[in-house]
Amino acid sequence: MGYFTIKNEVSSEFEEKKSIFIGHAKRVYSEEEAKNFINKIRNEHKEATHNVYAYVIGENMGIQRYSDDGEPQGTAGIPVLDVIKKNSVTDTVIVVTRYFGGILLGSGGLVRAYSKGAALAIKKSGIVEKVKGCSLNIEIDYDMLGKVQYNLNQNLWHIENINYSDKVNIKIYCEIKDLNKIKNSIIEITSGRVNLTEENEGFYFKSGNRLYEEY
Repeated sequence: MGYFTIKNEVSSEFEEKKSIFIGHAKRVYSEEEAKNFINKIRNEHKEATHNVYAYVIGENMGIQRYSDDGEPQGTAGIPVLDVIKKNSVTDTVIVVTRYFGGILLGSGGLVRAYSKGAALAIKKSGIVEKVKGCSLNIEIDYDMLGKVQYNLNQNLWHIENINYSDKVNIKIYCEIKDLNKIKNSIIEITSGRVNLTEENEGFYFKSGNRLYEEY
């Protein structure tokens, strides 16, 4: 079981009836990180009329917070939060900064503008999947190398690294749900002439058929 989060820290700006809106997004792993980011944006935009925010944290999206920061209740923070939830991302904080341009937008206009600010920030950041995985070290004799490499490549199991010493050590990152399948496959093609070691179980970023420790 995995979940989705955003890739990069970004900002995205647009104008709506002379008001400037800037959506800022960042991946975070705790409320403290989220609050530090919010304070950073507030300090960078001290002259702004509003710095509206929302964040969702946790594998199961268990922590959800928002603030209208002086905008009419329900027109700013909740729309930003709704965009995060509709994109099904977590470990995400978004701050939408507004520099008032002198023209009132009305409740509906505010909802649309803050939603747009959040949506543009998420789109620019990009979305990435995180899955439960581990590193698997495959220790074999040299005469098994070609056979094991072919098997891994055919199954699209990405080889992260190969070290050569008295034995060959192949490192891959794999999803926990695929672990037994991979191990059984390697054991079968090597007739058991292999030493398999699992390490670093946790959440990994996934892009295509490859897992990453950090994105």
